[in-house]
Amino acid sequence: MSRNAGLITFNSVSYEHDSTKPILIGANFSIRRGAKMTLMGQNGAGKSTIFALISGALKPDSGDINIMPQTTIAVSRQVIPQSEMALTMRAFFEKRFAEKVYDIDPKIDEVLEVVNLSPSDPEVSKGFKDRLIGSFSGGQQARLLLASALIEQPDVLLLDEPTNNLDREGIAHLTEFLREYRKTVVVISHDADFLNAFTQGVLYLNTQTRTVEQYDGNYNDVVLEIATRVEKERRKNAQLEKEIRENKEKANFFANKGGGMRLVAKRMREKVDEYEENKVEVRKEDRTIRPFSIPPASGVPLEVLKLSSYKVIRNHKAKDVECDLSLKRGEHLQIIGPNGIGKTTLLESLASGHATGEHVSPGVTIGYYRQDFSNLDFDQTVHECLMSVMKKKVEEDMRSTAAGFLINADVIKTRIGLLSEGQKGLVAFARLVLLEPGLLILDEPTNHINFRHIPVIAEALNNYEGAMILVSHVPEFVSQIRIDKVLDLDKKGK
Repeated sequence: MSRNAGLITFNSVSYEHDSTKPILIGANFSIRRGAKMTLMGQNGAGKSTIFALISGALKPDSGDINIMPQTTIAVSRQVIPQSEMALTMRAFFEKRFAEKVYDIDPKIDEVLEVVNLSPSDPEVSKGFKDRLIGSFSGGQQARLLLASALIEQPDVLLLDEPTNNLDREGIAHLTEFLREYRKTVVVISHDADFLNAFTQGVLYLNTQTRTVEQYDGNYNDVVLEIATRVEKERRKNAQLEKEIRENKEKANFFANKGGGMRLVAKRMREKVDEYEENKVEVRKEDRTIRPFSIPPASGVPLEVLKLSSYKVIRNHKAKDVECDLSLKRGEHLQIIGPNGIGKTTLLESLASGHATGEHVSPGVTIGYYRQDFSNLDFDQTVHECLMSVMKKKVEEDMRSTAAGFLINADVIKTRIGLLSEGQKGLVAFARLVLLEPGLLILDEPTNHINFRHIPVIAEALNNYEGAMILVSHVPEFVSQIRIDKVLDLDKKGK
């Protein structure tokens, strides 16, 4: 078989979670050996489901998925499940293999080097593989997810949001690795710059037709091509609508004349029918959330937060740092620093309101957007989650807010644990709107979020009138938000 033949081919593949939620309907596409592809689509469209179909974790309802014999496939997941947080690093990697791998440590060392997670301190490296997964930062966990896929040395690497939680250095390192990688890669990501750096083709999951469209070119090329096609289809339909109106008017005019003019009127009506048939269904672009605001509760005091000390992680050891930080109502603080220095740990302690060195003014409600959404109850429905934070529990108000975040009647009845990561993010933002916090703490709020929503979220945060603490590794996002103070964890206490 030719080297460029389809390594993975979908032939008329259909799949649905239930009869009301089709993901694919007769989908056809092919991935050649050595291709580097982007899988695009709206939050909740089913991109991760396609990965599960490719890997064999799910089976299609109809159609065929043909994969060349002896092809090995590994998936780098979006997040590490809570059930694996208590594993040691060594046990975490051992779980990737169906059979016991003897002397696995050299394999782990090799992939840790690839993802730039090898400790430089010999003393630290001695017990490094015995550390619990839950003790690593979000950015370090993102690297471990990639390493856990690479350790299998697969022919096909499926990466699900691999840049989430990675700092600039981590993204640059991953980008360079993928540029040099000689095997097949398919990536789900909303990071356009990252995707444009190495992908050569796009698979686009169209939520309107439930099919997969295949394009050559990078992410930006495809976004432009789709927008151009939409505009062309709209112009064509507008011209046909004009012809239809004119011919209907002529048909009515000639029909009223009687006699031989009725034959002319009949031809005009036939022309109208022809134009109606030639109209095309204009594709719907991915919907964008409505502009929103996060209103702080009334009566938020002038000084919201004082911080006299915090902890950072240096050489994998905690260190106390003294500071004199005050955050007033309306002030926005950005916390920066490399992966592993303790940003998420600091946000978690601040969100609890009881961190060492922290004083939150009495009566201030804290709203926390956690990067792994573990502060949401995954057993609750979206309806229960949103209603639970409302001071005045008005169903109509809750549903109106939810609709603005594309949470429709089906989603609102769904358990949070069954949602995609992107949908969980939108639920988390809807929850913050209804909570009315006086102190807003946000940890990587663009992770998993469709790129179309990000400017809307940035505007809401820019206009937020309470006190805000933000951690984000996306400079383009941060540049759209007013930042009054910066706390650099990498510089303090050196």
